[in-house]
Amino acid sequence: MADRFELLRGYTACDISDALLKLKVPGAGFLADISLKTPYKDEKIIIAPAHTVLFAPKSSPTPPLPAHFADLTPPHTITILSQPPNQRNAVLGGLVAARIQKLGSLAIIVDGRIRDISELRNLGVDVWAKGTSTVGAGGESKCVSVGEAIEVEGVTIHPGDIIFADPVNGVVAIPQDKLDAVLELLPKITAADDKVRVDVLNGSGLQDAFKKHRSSL
Repeated sequence: MADRFELLRGYTACDISDALLKLKVPGAGFLADISLKTPYKDEKIIIAPAHTVLFAPKSSPTPPLPAHFADLTPPHTITILSQPPNQRNAVLGGLVAARIQKLGSLAIIVDGRIRDISELRNLGVDVWAKGTSTVGAGGESKCVSVGEAIEVEGVTIHPGDIIFADPVNGVVAIPQDKLDAVLELLPKITAADDKVRVDVLNGSGLQDAFKKHRSSL
């Protein structure tokens, strides 16, 4: 798997989504409206299997997990937290992120809100989220499952799906069973785009260049 991750590292999240769009993956794998909330220096792309965490409204009849979800973090993964929409509280703060990082998570992606921004920055872990809050998770949420499929903006993520976290362009989820097909398409797509770019810079119309180089993909 590591060798395939290295191959992916030569591309951007936009390239990945182009391939997933060709493969008819819903939403082209893009996790919409999620951005990096902690500073980064080298624009490093992080690629790792997904570890999924699901929150539910506090009023949900589903019982909470008996253990804290942070204590169940497997190493060498990217932790993805799914929060119910339209909640004002955070589901990740400094203490929880510290535990997740200590157990070996490479990044944390929150489909919802986070808090303790200064603490998160000091940890030095990449944290992505939709927004922020001052309210802790207990305000409106409870964790009900770990390691099950979740949905983020119409994109279904299963544990082990490949997360491509690009600090410049955004986050994309690659279904495990599409990884080889994505790797096969990527060099073809980027080579076609390079040819389109050359033609356009030489005065060609964009529609003609697309038809010439992209139509066979």
